[in-house]
Amino acid sequence: MREKIELLRRQINEHNYRYYVLNDPLIGDYEFDALLRELQELEAAHPEFDDPNSPTRRVGSDSTNEFATVEHRYPMLSLSNTYSLDEIREFDARVRKEVGEAEYVCELKFDGTAISLTYENGRLLRAVTRGDGTRGDDVTANVRTIRSVPLQLRGAGYPAYFEIRGEILMPFRSFERLNREREDIGETPFANPRNAAAGSLKQQSSAETARRELDCTLYSLVGDDLPFGTHYDSLMAAREWGFKISDQIALCRDMNEIDEYIRRWDKARKELPFATDGVVIKVDSFALQHRLGYTAKAPRWAVAYKFKAEQALTRLLSVDFQVGRTGAITPVANLEPVLLAGTVVKRASLHNAEQIALLDIRLGDHVYVEKGGEIIPKITGVDLSSRPMQSEPFRFITHCPCCGTELVKYEGEARHYCPNQSHCPPQIVGRMVHFISRKAMNIDGLGDETVQLLYDAGLISDVADLYRLRREDLVDLPRLGDKSADNILRSIDASRDVPFQRVLFAIGIRFVGETTAKNLALHFRSMDALMNATPEELAAADEVGDKIALSIVDYFRDEANRKIVARLRESGLRFEIGEKQLLSNALDGLKFVISGTFSEHSRDQLKELIESHGGRNQSGVSANTDYLLAGDRIGPAKLNKARKLGVRIIGEEDFVRMLSGDMPDAAVAPGDKENPPGPEPPEESVDKMAASDQNNVKQGTLF
Repeated sequence: MREKIELLRRQINEHNYRYYVLNDPLIGDYEFDALLRELQELEAAHPEFDDPNSPTRRVGSDSTNEFATVEHRYPMLSLSNTYSLDEIREFDARVRKEVGEAEYVCELKFDGTAISLTYENGRLLRAVTRGDGTRGDDVTANVRTIRSVPLQLRGAGYPAYFEIRGEILMPFRSFERLNREREDIGETPFANPRNAAAGSLKQQSSAETARRELDCTLYSLVGDDLPFGTHYDSLMAAREWGFKISDQIALCRDMNEIDEYIRRWDKARKELPFATDGVVIKVDSFALQHRLGYTAKAPRWAVAYKFKAEQALTRLLSVDFQVGRTGAITPVANLEPVLLAGTVVKRASLHNAEQIALLDIRLGDHVYVEKGGEIIPKITGVDLSSRPMQSEPFRFITHCPCCGTELVKYEGEARHYCPNQSHCPPQIVGRMVHFISRKAMNIDGLGDETVQLLYDAGLISDVADLYRLRREDLVDLPRLGDKSADNILRSIDASRDVPFQRVLFAIGIRFVGETTAKNLALHFRSMDALMNATPEELAAADEVGDKIALSIVDYFRDEANRKIVARLRESGLRFEIGEKQLLSNALDGLKFVISGTFSEHSRDQLKELIESHGGRNQSGVSANTDYLLAGDRIGPAKLNKARKLGVRIIGEEDFVRMLSGDMPDAAVAPGDKENPPGPEPPEESVDKMAASDQNNVKQGTLF
């Protein structure tokens, strides 16, 4: 069976490489998903063949990550920046004066977040953020989910141990999707793809990082025994080993070629699917780099030329106010049309009242507009010299523009909200549009316009009304007919089989996104348990803090919401996670309590493994508990109580062996509570944080 698992891993790694690095897939999504499912099933059935670099880790884990601080073996220095071509010429003149003739490598400067990957014997060992340049955070679990990062290198010839530096990027397509989702649940959108990439890389759940579709481009090898004489040759070799190396790099022999590269990409970069903010120029020869050396903060053999942000000046005509499904009020500026970065800009988000006040934006002002992250128009300033004398400060609205309800501003939030969720039309329609969306109930045939049409016709006033629609209600509506009506009703009926976690996401509780809904469903397992949970019980679920917990309580406290949920239940929607088929009886009748954090599984995954092998989960240690499964940072109260009651204390490795029938040799047998307490748990399982790998660190300075 091990050979079968290894074969599947090699096949999936190859398909990942061809799709995410070469952009040349050999098979379709369906065939790829089938291979991945087969591997996941085999790994679940044979945990003894676990591998942290298995391609199944690409989907991430729901466990809570604790980011250990790691000292960089080779410090990650910054580059000197310039906005002037004349200063690039001065850089070239200095290099030639000190070392003679030199060739350069020109690369696009990616606008993401820096990362250092360490490989040992061809396998990904560690991924660390830049941090302060000397120390960074270990984000290996999250980086493993990025499909363009190789977990196992291809070919041969790579050093036994080396680092490769690069940039974690969020493509524009992923950035736009993420911001739509954040706005949909009432969260503030990210300002640019760089911030979104950095935030995604530091997610507590690697499963959430995986969902954000990050990319990674590498640009610098670092090590003691690199078998190359030039930077360019090292990158070409890294490409052969499976790393994603930019196609936009170029060897330049002189300043004229550097000039041409910069001018060409200052225009062409607007066609790229990711953000760039400049060009990096590096001396190609490693020997010359060594001779040129470093300043206290940066290498003297490289410089970064920053593109100037494209900006336009236009007039602010008016401000509209949009109401989202959560009641969030978003002010939108209407501008005199102006050409910016190749497109005509007519509108720009003003975000909130605080942003308007900070910039002192007034109606009739001439404002400066830029494209944040190259795609989203934003107002960055005001031309005060052209402001009319009679200009007055902008007054933010005090009542909802749609229903007239007085707006509220919650503590700690920048936005204003309309609290009239049950009777404010755009909130009602917005919740219905969210409910039918693909990642929620996935009701085909209904779109934004059709939902608005049904609402305006008085056929639906909330999401539960969808399940009472009849054919005769639909066939005579504009743009609909017999075929469309049948498709809509068939899709509504099929949505009754949507799993509980998606139903929970679909009902639109504020701050409860797709991942949070999944965590809540796994934790509480039914809508009834969730509805009756206290704020403290809710906050105990993975990725659920006090803010989300209070939002859930407020949602179910509203009688109108409870009635909608009751009607959805009557319509046959799934309100609980069904029973799962047992994989084995290895844990038959045994009762487990899980405490702490674990390196290979999330707590929810461990709970599922316990139940799928015949065991039972308990929330607290008691006299009838058989095992305390102890991870890092275990709660001292549970640990002390387990010792006092003589409950067996085991680690993650012991538990995995139990799944294959290998019971641990603990001093206390199940049910034998009169015997003395069992042995102390392993030190690394209870008392220590994750190792920060700060031993045997070599000092060096390479970029």
